[in-house]
Amino acid sequence: MKELNEISSYVGVVGNDTYGELMINSINSKGVDTSHVRILEGATAITEISLINGDRVMGDYYEGVLSRFELTNEDLDFICNHDLFHTAYWGKTENYLCHIKERNIPISFDYATKLEDSLVHKTIHYVDYAFFSYSKRDDYIENFMKDIHSKGPKIVVVTLGNNGSVAYDGKEFIFQDIIETKVVDTLGAGDSFIAGFLKGILNKSSINESMLLGAKTASKTLKYFGAW
Repeated sequence: MKELNEISSYVGVVGNDTYGELMINSINSKGVDTSHVRILEGATAITEISLINGDRVMGDYYEGVLSRFELTNEDLDFICNHDLFHTAYWGKTENYLCHIKERNIPISFDYATKLEDSLVHKTIHYVDYAFFSYSKRDDYIENFMKDIHSKGPKIVVVTLGNNGSVAYDGKEFIFQDIIETKVVDTLGAGDSFIAGFLKGILNKSSINESMLLGAKTASKTLKYFGAW
């Protein structure tokens, strides 16, 4: 979001190791506020990723100090001074969504490929913008999106890899094709799509316009190595 000229902050936890230092320095270098990133004794959470023919393949995941992550009241106050709160399946924020929702802060949640996970059912009624990842547009995913929308979100969006993306607002499905580009690394493309989409929503753009901005933002990320 910061690269799209939106003031952005990251709230989280890292370990007192090389990876933690790298994370904070890297996020800071992009102009993102890290004042609410805590450093704990232990190892930073990491995911091993292999790059095979330009596509990311996830390996082992080590949770490290993330297993001890909790939001404080000060963190919640800080979050609620923003226009939007974005979290994800591995973010460990599910127990705090009710407090953020009570303060009328829109919530965006990236559930990735965990369509049928219990966390979806536990949290979806707090979420305004729900994001999922799937392989193609078919009857299953359209029925799934309708069901998810009926449980609370304003908009449900599913990214479909090379098959584009589709959104549902309770009235219609809006499809967005990919923006053709030279693919170097797919890591971070989905996150970039979400950032572009939310940038559009925050600027009161239509869903079609927001989907297009998401696709354009993702296409830029595909051109370089690494998520950032």
